[in-house]
Amino acid sequence: MAEKKKTFEQAMARLEEIVALLEKGEAPLEESLKLFEEGTGLMKQCSTLLDKAEQKVTKLTAGADGQPVEEPLDGEG
Repeated sequence: MAEKKKTFEQAMARLEEIVALLEKGEAPLEESLKLFEEGTGLMKQCSTLLDKAEQKVTKLTAGADGQPVEEPLDGEG
């Protein structure tokens, strides 16, 4: 599938559509399997995007010389 990667928001919206379709239970088995596989791929993509975003979150503190220093944002503070 040569489909362009979706943004996080697009992937989540499509994942919500897939869940709704599967919950209805009206799709034939083969279509349900394809939807499930697509949903699994979207979940992995969303997880990867969230992991990357989490890695970018940092806090700035003043260093000994007064210059800003980046530190991981670990919830303490």
